[in-house]
Amino acid sequence: MSGDSFDVDAAPAHSPARPPIEYPAGRPGGGEGRNRSGEVELKSTRFAGYAAIFDRPDSSGDIVRKGAFARAIATGGKGLPLLWQHDAAKPIGVIETLAEDERGLRIIGRLNDQAAVAREAASLLKERAVDGLSFGYRVRQSIAGANRQLTDLDLVEVSLVTFPMQPLARVHAVETNPNGDEHGL
Repeated sequence: MSGDSFDVDAAPAHSPARPPIEYPAGRPGGGEGRNRSGEVELKSTRFAGYAAIFDRPDSSGDIVRKGAFARAIATGGKGLPLLWQHDAAKPIGVIETLAEDERGLRIIGRLNDQAAVAREAASLLKERAVDGLSFGYRVRQSIAGANRQLTDLDLVEVSLVTFPMQPLARVHAVETNPNGDEHGL
């Protein structure tokens, strides 16, 4: 296992909030709501946080090093699924951006509020009942030692989770956004 991660090759197969703002009617890709006029409109939930924290051992002792996600960042995260609790049968959205900074792998995700499980995840995120982040990966390169150092990973997925392997891997901002802009996420 890694930082706040889920090693897809090693695991069994089963294995500051922002006030909500409403979307204008007709916005594609979100769930339904009602505006002040009572019209049905679409909305989407976005969040930002760290899926990995560098140079800190996770619960299993693994340490993710800066640069481990270079391959995923080079592709812009295209096709990277956002899952609920590492369950491939429960995709809940997409990763809009991912980048490494000095702290770790920072992501911005968008939930597909048309999916029931994503609406549930959005509600739990807004209530801060769930705020953990984790990732699935394949190890391409590591350094053995008292703590395995993960230096090159294939990023397979990012998940919202209840209990991340890396306790510091958390969502730090949540918004419901009508305009599709980042509002500081």
